[in-house]
Amino acid sequence: MIEQTIEVDRIEDVISVFGSFDQNLRMIEAEYGVHVTDRDAKLHVTGEPENVMSAVKALGGLLGLAAKGEEITEQNVRYLFQLVREGREQKIEELAGDVVCITAKGKPIKAKTIGQRAYLDAIERNTITLGIGPAGTGKTYLAVAEAVAAFRAEKVNRIILTRPAVEAGERLGFLPGDLQSKVDPYLRPLYDALFEMLGAETYGKYLERGNIEVAPLAYMRGRTLDDSFIILDEAQNTSREQMKMFLTRIGFGSHVVITGDVTQIDLPPDKTSGLKEAMRILDGIEDIAICRLSPRDVVRHALVQKIIEAYDKDAKKSEKKPEKKPEKKPAPRKKT
Repeated sequence: MIEQTIEVDRIEDVISVFGSFDQNLRMIEAEYGVHVTDRDAKLHVTGEPENVMSAVKALGGLLGLAAKGEEITEQNVRYLFQLVREGREQKIEELAGDVVCITAKGKPIKAKTIGQRAYLDAIERNTITLGIGPAGTGKTYLAVAEAVAAFRAEKVNRIILTRPAVEAGERLGFLPGDLQSKVDPYLRPLYDALFEMLGAETYGKYLERGNIEVAPLAYMRGRTLDDSFIILDEAQNTSREQMKMFLTRIGFGSHVVITGDVTQIDLPPDKTSGLKEAMRILDGIEDIAICRLSPRDVVRHALVQKIIEAYDKDAKKSEKKPEKKPEKKPAPRKKT
């Protein structure tokens, strides 16, 4: 057993790191099997040498975040555990970046992982950005936040959100109402993000003026979209032709974000995903960025990341299993 100490500049930072009712502190102690106390303007960490070293790195990273005015959440703590395991704990301070935008309720939207930070940087630096990653990595949510920020700063005149209704198929006919009503359920995630950023009243006002458009991908054909921030969501369900059609709609002064998860393709087996084709064809073209998010960037419930990793692990096992060849039955003996 050894003890290491960490100098503390401000008691407020310690309170932030420890969390409400010391919730974050208990997570750190449980993760590393150490005991942490606060006395004489120092944090004292006691435990086995290797565990103490890891806990000190985690506490140092969290104190650095708190010193920059960042709120320390359970998600921050769990993510830092991953960075410590990878030896990248100093990267955590990169998350103390600028706020993308403020929601209608005053909540600041910003990157919560290193991958998300790179994704936001790519959107701001490039005309077209492809955000590829599993569910819960914030692909759509952060893209909508960037769109709202650009609209508020008057960099664009319109926000256009679209996604293919491939998963609807022939079932659209069974839904009530006109075509827009039929496809609305498939656009709901986009509506939800906009409602949170703008508020229902402001969203309705901009929608009525034509500053915001939420429509299925089929509505994009034959148009030229100037001075717009365009988001194509669930792009893994586009065909090659649909993706080419969408990319050639881009006009002057526009920004495009294409999001999707290539592990959740709902197209028929004989159809190639337009997103997978675009990733291959557009790779290396100037002013087009391909940003790949991983299960490490999942910012939903901690179980979501474990579920994604479990499915990935199972898929890899299935790929390694050799196909069983049908056993050859011996030829029947000829009667003499």
